[in-house]
This record gives sequence, C-alpha cells and structure tokens, in this order.
Amino acid sequence: QVQLVESGGGLVQAGGSLRLSCVASGSIFSLNGMGWYRQAPGKQRDMVAVISSAGTTTYADSVKGRFTISRDNAKNTVYLQMNSLKPEDTAVYYCKERLPVGSEYWGQGTQVTVSS
Repeated sequence: QVQLVESGGGLVQAGGSLRLSCVASGSIFSLNGMGWYRQAPGKQRDMVAVISSAGTTTYADSVKGRFTISRDNAKNTVYLQMNSLKPEDTAVYYCKERLPVGSEYWGQGTQVTVSS
C-alpha cells in the first residue's frame, strides 16, 4: 500500500525557516509527481508547490521566492524548504503523491504555526 509520512512541522517565529519532509513507501517514487498542500482553519486545501517526476516545479503565488520544493529519489523523500515564514503560512501541510495512472494519495499532515 502507498503510504506518505510528513514530518518537520512545528512552531516558528515570523521570518524564520522550517523544512518539511515526506517519506513515501509502497510506490515507485521516482515515477510519481509529488506535491505539498496546506489547509488553514476554515479554509480550503490549496496547492503550495508541486514537483513532477522530471523535476519540474510549480508554486503558488503566495509562496514564490520563499518556498522551495525538492525531491531525493534515493531516499523516497520530498522536501519543502520554507523561508521568510509569515503568520499567514500557518496551516496543516499535507504531502500528496500522484501515480502515472492518475491515483492520488495523501499523508496525514503536519502542523506549521508561525507566530508574530
């Protein structure tokens, strides 16, 4: 079975940095698209950043220039480096994996809280 486990969330001051990790198992990781999404209380779950199997990246406008998504296929891991964090970045961050056949899987989420 496909399983995704996020880690690295926590409490950080505005302007600080945090790196999220997502370890995947049960899939051929190198073939799959990966993404980070976030959901704040009372809000819709939105795309933050995605990276294709070829390494092509896409970012939400709100995080461009501050966040970087990357992947290490040898470790079956996708990362989200978050710099210059703002209180509005506070949310539960979820890892998503998309298989070439179109199936999608989600991790359990990790809480990121940015204080002012």
